[in-house]
Amino acid sequence: MKKLHLISNAHLDPVWQWEWEEGAAAAVSTFRAAADFCEEFEGYVFNHNEVILYKWVEEYEPALFKRIQRLVQEGKWHIMGGWFLQPDCNMPSGESFVRQILLGRTYFREKFNVTPTTAINFDSFGHSMGLVQIMQQAGYDSYIFMRPDDFAKAPQQFRWRGFNGSELVAHRIVGGYNTLMGEAHLKIENVLENLPDGAQTMAFWGVGNHGGGPSRQDLHKLREMMDRADGYELVHSVPERYFQEIKDTASLPVYEGDLNPRFVGCYTSMARVKQKHRQLENELFLTEKMLSAAAAQGMVAYPAAELHEAVCDLMTAQFHDILPGTLVQPAEEASIRLMDHGLEIAARLKARAFFALASGQPKAGHKEYPILVYNPHPYPVQGIFECEFMLEDQNWKEEISVPVVYRQGERIPCQPEKELSNLSLDWRKRVVFRAELAPSSMNRFDCRIERKMGEPEPDRKPDHGRIRFATDELTVIINAATGLIDEYAAGGVSYLKPDAFCPLVMLDNEDPWRMDALSFPTVVGKFALMDPGAGTDFSGVKDRLLPSVRVVEDGEARTVVESVLSYGNSFICLTYKLPKKGTELEVGVRVYWNEKDKMLKLSIPTLLEGGRYIGQTAFGFRPLPDNGDEAVAQKWVAVEEGAHAITCINDGIYGSDFHKGEIRLSLLRGSAYCAHPIHDRPLVPQDRFLPRLDQGERQYTFWLNGGDKATRQAAVDREATGHNEKPYALSFFPSGDGEQPDSFMTLEQGTIQLSAFKREQSGEGFVIRLFEPTGREQASTVCIPSLGIREAVVLGGFEIRTYRLDVHARTLQAIKLCEDGRP
Repeated sequence: MKKLHLISNAHLDPVWQWEWEEGAAAAVSTFRAAADFCEEFEGYVFNHNEVILYKWVEEYEPALFKRIQRLVQEGKWHIMGGWFLQPDCNMPSGESFVRQILLGRTYFREKFNVTPTTAINFDSFGHSMGLVQIMQQAGYDSYIFMRPDDFAKAPQQFRWRGFNGSELVAHRIVGGYNTLMGEAHLKIENVLENLPDGAQTMAFWGVGNHGGGPSRQDLHKLREMMDRADGYELVHSVPERYFQEIKDTASLPVYEGDLNPRFVGCYTSMARVKQKHRQLENELFLTEKMLSAAAAQGMVAYPAAELHEAVCDLMTAQFHDILPGTLVQPAEEASIRLMDHGLEIAARLKARAFFALASGQPKAGHKEYPILVYNPHPYPVQGIFECEFMLEDQNWKEEISVPVVYRQGERIPCQPEKELSNLSLDWRKRVVFRAELAPSSMNRFDCRIERKMGEPEPDRKPDHGRIRFATDELTVIINAATGLIDEYAAGGVSYLKPDAFCPLVMLDNEDPWRMDALSFPTVVGKFALMDPGAGTDFSGVKDRLLPSVRVVEDGEARTVVESVLSYGNSFICLTYKLPKKGTELEVGVRVYWNEKDKMLKLSIPTLLEGGRYIGQTAFGFRPLPDNGDEAVAQKWVAVEEGAHAITCINDGIYGSDFHKGEIRLSLLRGSAYCAHPIHDRPLVPQDRFLPRLDQGERQYTFWLNGGDKATRQAAVDREATGHNEKPYALSFFPSGDGEQPDSFMTLEQGTIQLSAFKREQSGEGFVIRLFEPTGREQASTVCIPSLGIREAVVLGGFEIRTYRLDVHARTLQAIKLCEDGRP
């Protein structure tokens, strides 16, 4: 006897070809119709997931919401999946995925007293392997997905194995998650025809994508099929019931890896959205850490409601048509506005935490300008830090004010650099300095002013057509004829071929998904160094002719070199920041992009031609394709060969490719908005102007570092966190009042990461989430001196561990990922 579990649903994208208000309207009307059918048709069950839609119904039609609550209790309406929404399942961080589940779990428990055990992401464009451990720790035992719908690496149903040995049963939907109006029975007949005798499976039906769900016509036809059933059984069902009934899941084949690739253009489309998403993700988690340190020491009240609002903004921005960049233009603008709302909340709360944590700092000395830098990370952070401040008075004299930085009375490497303001007056100052910040604490620096005659110009000039920069640790050669890097050597080992950081222009098309391809192989052009006249005009300079490669800053901390390049109607300013200590090269890319149906990539040709290409994913890292196919990764990628490795950290891109040693980072596309391939029809109308994605000014920063493979593997994850969740620097004159707190928390020894430090979802305790980023077992000690806590922890490779900190009881206790009891 064949058995078919009918999963009635209504896939509703909150935004896509429409804005959220239209999505809310569709959700309310669809839910109302579904509730009617649940009450009218005996045995019928409607399934739906996604907190965001239920919240709209709760706000805009509360009577309907109460009906749904009753139907859920009666078993006629099933809360499916239980996440905040269906996010993109590759680009959010591991911590973001935890929050998608945590917010969903909390809402559905509070409003409906249910906890789904089958997770669902029907419509997401590929799925990170890191999801498996997250879902398992959250209490899920099964997962339903659809894409990649042509996935040849795994069967329709399998045991999906993730990091740290985690597993759950995964089911790939065949034939889509929806049906056309009145045609559900045709899909069911087709599934039955192809189902072996004695087997059972699920069939998903209901009108989507803009809502609709079940129809009376479909329900009557399905009733007729049930009444005349011969050799098969049809039941209105829910995913959990199906997974409970299937037998012998232990015999299912095992697949270990990502469920990728799918729609590779989405790793790059709508760069503004992606960068804004990364910024909000970073600022929220950084702000939580600062507020938690302050609140746990009684300095501020934890602003749970305000933070929740900002977290909801982030969760919404991760929706699988927002973050991948497949929206219409008004929805893109609305999504950016949404993220700006979250960023404004985070900015105000971060300042609140900062000023609280500055308590007890001594007053400034005579003629001193204090610079306070808070390091939110529970380990020391080394780097070059920047801060601007105002002089106490405008200086109209010939002498120039030069800031010099001291720490505990000792001068540290520092230099003045061009401030952001362009007032031609010695008043606003920018100082750059190298330091190591103590963990989880406020770091104090004092700036004193020296006077010098005239504005000094960098004296480093090209020699024989090259700008050569060399320290005991680092050698960088910049070609003055190309503006590109010809050599990068760390510790005496060369890692790059010439022409590194060349901006490449790739053949592309109008489709933001890029449904027809797995790669962008065809180079149609390259940005080239501008001649001095054009480069001077582009730079906005009138009184002199500038070389198009020039040293603009040179001091004790670093040397800064600019190159200006062009292609067609587009322009780029490359900025190389070369440190006087260490081997980390910072590269800034300011792009003015005006190309259509083309992609911009940044080429980094390495000497590791046979190397393995890897990239960060949710709570881990994975091997990436080495054949030129487009890959998705998060904050960093790396190439490893033999004893050597080169790592590249970014501040807001996700796509890249790699072949024969060459990394090509994907920056921008020039596709159309929401241009979906349909048969052989043109992708876009050919009779009018159409706006394109990513036109205009964009900025990116990359940090390149080469060295011993073991050292790079151990360091890169913390380095990426440090560059993305930046320590907060501000020139502030403290009152001298209050008690100066010590370092709140440290992770002693090893490289275990702190993913989250926040107040628990319900209660007065705090949540500390750790994870192991290298894939090898590590031991560490969580030390919270003010509470007398020293807790030894051992984490397996890529393992996630969550703890509850009780400040009053002075205890640290392991709990479940979703904060609902002991593990």
